[in-house]
Amino acid sequence: MIKKSILIVTLILFVTNSYSQILEPVKWNFELKNTTSTTAEININATIEEGWHLYGLILPPDGPRATSIVFESIENATKIGNLQTPSKLLKQFDSNFNMELNWYVNNAVFIQKIKFSDASKVKVKGYVEFMACDDKSCLPPSKKPFSLGINSQTANVTESKPIINTQEAVESKVVTKTNTSDYWTPVIKELNNFGNSQGNSSTTTLWFIFLAGLLGGFLALFTPCVWPIIPMTVSFFLKRSENKKKGQRDAILYGLAIIFIYVTLGILITLIFGASALNSLSTNAIFNLIFFGLLVLFAVSFFGAFEITLPSSWSTKLDAKADSTAGFVSILFMAFTLVLVSFSCTGPIIGTLLVQVSTSGSLLAPAIGMLGFAVALSIPFSLFALFPSWLKSLPKSGGWLNSVKIVLAFLELALALKFLSVADLAYGWHILDREVFLSIWIVIFTLLGFYLLGKLRFPHDSESKHTSVVGIFMAIVSFAFSVYMIPGLWGAPLKSISAFAPPLTTQDFNLYSNDVHAAFDDYDLGMAFAAEKKLPVIIDFSGFGCVNCRKMEATVWTDPTVKEMLKKDFVLISLFVDDKTNLAKPYEVNENGRIARIETVGDKWSYLQRYKFGANAQPFYVMLNNEGKPLNKPYTFDENPANFVKWLNRK
Repeated sequence: MIKKSILIVTLILFVTNSYSQILEPVKWNFELKNTTSTTAEININATIEEGWHLYGLILPPDGPRATSIVFESIENATKIGNLQTPSKLLKQFDSNFNMELNWYVNNAVFIQKIKFSDASKVKVKGYVEFMACDDKSCLPPSKKPFSLGINSQTANVTESKPIINTQEAVESKVVTKTNTSDYWTPVIKELNNFGNSQGNSSTTTLWFIFLAGLLGGFLALFTPCVWPIIPMTVSFFLKRSENKKKGQRDAILYGLAIIFIYVTLGILITLIFGASALNSLSTNAIFNLIFFGLLVLFAVSFFGAFEITLPSSWSTKLDAKADSTAGFVSILFMAFTLVLVSFSCTGPIIGTLLVQVSTSGSLLAPAIGMLGFAVALSIPFSLFALFPSWLKSLPKSGGWLNSVKIVLAFLELALALKFLSVADLAYGWHILDREVFLSIWIVIFTLLGFYLLGKLRFPHDSESKHTSVVGIFMAIVSFAFSVYMIPGLWGAPLKSISAFAPPLTTQDFNLYSNDVHAAFDDYDLGMAFAAEKKLPVIIDFSGFGCVNCRKMEATVWTDPTVKEMLKKDFVLISLFVDDKTNLAKPYEVNENGRIARIETVGDKWSYLQRYKFGANAQPFYVMLNNEGKPLNKPYTFDENPANFVKWLNRK
C-alpha cells in the first residue's frame, strides 16, 4: 500500500510540474518481417530517451506497471515459442518504489515468431502496455496499439502522415490547379516561428475554472447535507482536544484535509482519463445523455420526490476508523466522512464542474476546479474553529435549507438541458434547437420566480405566511432573466447565455442579421474557394460543446469591425471537431506510430488540427494564405474584440 501511495504522489508531482508539456520518452516501432516463405517475426522495438527507463516484463506485485505485449488477434498464423527479449535487462534499486526492479535503457527489443501457410492472409493486431520513469518521477501507464500485415509496418515518426491521400477522404468534385493534399502539409514549425499564440486562453480558463469551483463550493455550503455539519463538526474538534488552541489547529487541519481530498480526486481523474480523453468524453452523446439523465434525477430528488443517499455503512465505517486513529490520519478520515455524507448535495455540483472543465484541454483543469470547490467548502470549518463564538450566530438549519435545495433543483434542471444540447448538436438530431431550448429555460426560470414568491410549494417546504425580502429580490432576478430571454425566440443574440444556448444557426425563425456564419464547414472546399478568389483564410477550430467558442462568436465576431473584416477580407471556415456525422468512406492514418481510424467528420477535423497545426484545444484560430501557409501566429480565447482586430491586421 505504501508503494502504491508513492506511485500516486510521484504521478501527482509529475502532472503538477509539467502539465503544459506532452512527454513521450519511449518511441515504438512495430514491424512484421518474413524470415522464410512460411515464417515471420513480429519485431517490437522501443527507443528510450536518455535518463529514462522502461520496465521489464516481470515485476513484483507491489511495484510499477510491468511492460506487457498483448496480441489481441493473430489471423491465419500461429505463434512459434514464447516472446523473446534479446535486449539487456538491468537490475537496480528504484528509489521511486523503494525496491529492486528491472528495466531497459536506451532501447528494448521484443520478438515473437509466427508460422503460416499463406503470407498474404496474415494479420496481427495487439498493443503494448508500458510505464516509463526517470530518477525523479514516473509517467502514467500507457498503451500503444499496432496492426500489422506481411510487408507492412507502422513506423514511429516525428510528424504523422496519412496512410491514404487526404483527397480520398474529401467528398467533393471541386477541381483546382492546387493539389488538395498540399493544404494538409504540416506547418507547425512555421507557426512556432511566429511566436506564442495570442490571446490569454490558458490563464483565463484556469482562473475561470477556479472561480467556478469556488462558486460551486459556496453553493454546496448552503445545502441540507453540508450546512448542519458545520457547527457539529467544529464543536466536535473543539471538545475532543485538551485545549482550545489544539482544537482550533485540528479544525484547520480538517479544512486542509478537505482541500487535499478534492484536489487529489481532480488529479486522479486527470491521470486516469487524461485531458484529451475528458475532452472527447464531454462531447460523447451517450455520456452527455447519461449526465443529462443524472441531473434530471438529482433535480427530481431535490424537489422532494425521493432521497438519494449513499449506504450508511460507508460513513459508519469511516467514523469508526476516525475514532480508532490519531493525528492527521484521524482528521483525514473525518474529512472523507464529510465527503460521503454530503454526496447527495455536492455530487451534482462536482459532476457538473468536472464535465465543464473537461473541454478546456488543460491537464490541471480538474485539479484547479476541485481546489476552488474545496477552498469554499473548507473556509467555514476553519473560521468557526478560530472564532467559536460565531457558532452562536450561525443560522439554524430549517425550512430555508429546503428552499435552497429547491432553487438548486431548478438550476440543475436548466443545466441538464446543456448536456442534452451538446449530444443533439454533435449528432444532428435537431430535437433541441435554440428556440426550443430557450422556451424551456423561460418556463423553468418563470416557475422559479413563482416559487420564490411562495406561489409554488413542494413536499418538504415549511409553511410561510409571507414572502421574505430576499425571496422578493431573487424572484425579480428570475422573472427579469425570463423576460431577457424572450427576444431570443426571434433571434436576439443573448450574449450572457451564449455559452449555454445552442448557436443561432439552429434557429428556424431568426430576425437577427448581425451574427457571423462561416462560409464553409469543409476545409478542402473552403481552401479551393480561397485559391480561386485569391483570398486569405481564417480556420476556426470549434466544437458544439465548446463554451468559449460560443462566447467568441457572440462577443467578438459580432463586433462591427471584426464582422466586416471576416466577411470581406477572408474566407471563414469553421471546423467542428466533435461533429459525429459519419464519413461516407472512413480511412486510417498513422499518427506517431499509432494507427487511428477516422470515421466521423469531427475525427477528420480533429486530426487535421493535430497533424497540420500541432494543437488540440478549442477555440483555435489560424490565418492561412490560399496555399495553406500561415500568415500569423494562431489565436486562442480572448473576448477583447480590439485584440482580435489587431490579429486580423497581423500586428
